Amino acid sequence: MGLAVALWLWALSQTPLDGYTQAVLHLAGSPTHGEAIFLQNCAGCHGVQGYGHVGPSLRGVSERRSRVALIRQVIEDQTPPMPQFQPNPQEMADLLSYLETLQIP
Repeated sequence: MGLAVALWLWALSQTPLDGYTQAVLHLAGSPTHGEAIFLQNCAGCHGVQGYGHVGPSLRGVSERRSRVALIRQVIEDQTPPMPQFQPNPQEMADLLSYLETLQIP
């Protein structure tokens, strides 16, 4: 991992949680609904099964990144060329639940 990425992730961990992130973290997510959200919004770049395509593989991403870091990466438009995506809190909780099912084979 590059130094800039490590510093960015460290800074994220030091930032107080906003209301949106708090709301997401308090919701139970549905992996089934999360898969539908993933297929509609993420699979074009990350591959239908999350192995990567234009974007990186998301297999095992929940083991490498915290839920807070994943939320912020999705909504804050900080990782071009990934487009900003603003799911409602339940959709984000569902997406996180689905990402947790993408294990490294």
